[in-house]
Amino acid sequence: MPNFRKMIFTASETEVTRIADMLQKGGNDARSDDTKSLKSAVIEWITPKGQPLNPPLTRNVKIDRGYHHERTGSLLCPTGLNWQDSEVKQKLKSGKLLVSGDEWPDFVYHGYTYDPEDPWNGAFRSQLLVKAFKHVFTSPSSIDKDPKATHSGNTHLHDMTSVTPASVAYISTQVSLFSHYSVRFYNSVLEAFMEPDDSDKVNKLLDWWNRYSLVIW
Repeated sequence: MPNFRKMIFTASETEVTRIADMLQKGGNDARSDDTKSLKSAVIEWITPKGQPLNPPLTRNVKIDRGYHHERTGSLLCPTGLNWQDSEVKQKLKSGKLLVSGDEWPDFVYHGYTYDPEDPWNGAFRSQLLVKAFKHVFTSPSSIDKDPKATHSGNTHLHDMTSVTPASVAYISTQVSLFSHYSVRFYNSVLEAFMEPDDSDKVNKLLDWWNRYSLVIW
């Protein structure tokens, strides 16, 4: 919005409140649109090629997802737990074992495999996240294509020229919404990206994201 900064500093308190409400509504609507569009897309991406999910998942309903389904449960299982352990699986399904939003699930890792010796190894490099990122920030049709130096697509609409910690945290949270993660999960991811001791690893991760999902121009 042209002259937005100047407008904010010269506006009355009532006008600032109205603008804030409009921005909040716009953000909420955009987030809701992303959630709706990803509901069915995620099912397609997590279904093994040439094989149906058993039992099948309803595309526009998430009550049968989360820990109640074998496939989504294995992806959402926190890295410190073993989904193949029947006792762990049952406790997650029943809610007897509560998962806090600051525990990263397996789906954020490349190959959905966590390295206990190096938690950053493969973190936030899963194909599921890359597909979701492209679906939201470039376009659904770009998912299976290599990134190109172009101003077309949603990245241009968002005035987005590079991947940020906030955008990775946002898309990770969107994917995790077929379970119960939300604000706490988003904040935990963002805090991890801002940890000074991990800055080198974070910078390498963001470089990787820019190569695989966006082109800097």
